[in-house]
Amino acid sequence: MTMVSEYSFGGDEHLFVKISESMSIQAFAKALTIAERLKAKNIDGVTEICPANASLLVRFDPDVIAPEKIKSITEEIDGTLSGTATNIDTRFITIPVFFNDPWTTATAQKFRDRRQEPDLSDIEFAAKSHNMASVDEFIHRYSAAPWIVTMVGFVAGLPFCYQLVPNSEQIQLPKYLRPRTDTPKLTIAHGGCFCSYYSVRGAGGYQMLGISPAPIFEADSKLTYFQDSMIFFKPGDIIKYRPISQKEYERLADEANKGTLQLDIKNVTFSIEKFMNDPSQPNLAIEEK
Repeated sequence: MTMVSEYSFGGDEHLFVKISESMSIQAFAKALTIAERLKAKNIDGVTEICPANASLLVRFDPDVIAPEKIKSITEEIDGTLSGTATNIDTRFITIPVFFNDPWTTATAQKFRDRRQEPDLSDIEFAAKSHNMASVDEFIHRYSAAPWIVTMVGFVAGLPFCYQLVPNSEQIQLPKYLRPRTDTPKLTIAHGGCFCSYYSVRGAGGYQMLGISPAPIFEADSKLTYFQDSMIFFKPGDIIKYRPISQKEYERLADEANKGTLQLDIKNVTFSIEKFMNDPSQPNLAIEEK
């Protein structure tokens, strides 16, 4: 599939590149590859490069580099990628999640008037929306295939994730009718076709499905997986959710508080070509390095 990017300027300091109108793995991979190749050029005047779900934002200093110059450089990179498959060297991260937990369930009940079906919990609503027989069936479906981080933002360290399954099997859920003013820290939630992992407590509108004991944004942490950055996730990371019990959640949360929690992290290569050839078998497209 050939995707023709659209370019526009945002004010004096931003170049916006829209890869595709709709979300797809190909669109994300193209945005990420352009971002990585642009970063590798180390261009004077380029201050920030932010790949997103199906787009890219470049911030630059117009006193150092002319807007048309950075646009031309980006277009040149873009032109070399048209119609090509991409491999992503990334991380495969297993994240423990206590689905259908009491804390997000209680939070949802505080905002009954903002929800589509006030008498159901968010995860019950999710299961019903997909004609599933039970919450357990939904949890199995949600954790069976991995997810790829397609953007980090909204609040510091929060990842948006897209499941590595055929488009026809994507889980899609509406957001709340009106946003909540509270969401527990480390909530796993879903809106549209995206899963999000709330890095901090705050407002939100995605349907809350569970909670993880693993912090993903820490300014000062003893946890070893924060040794490179206070923000854990990066675009391109691949996540596999592992359902856990409340007892295991409490044990792992205690380890997180003590600074001893360890996550299962592997360096892998994800093949877009293999995935597109057979999206029903995403694990076969992930090779450990």
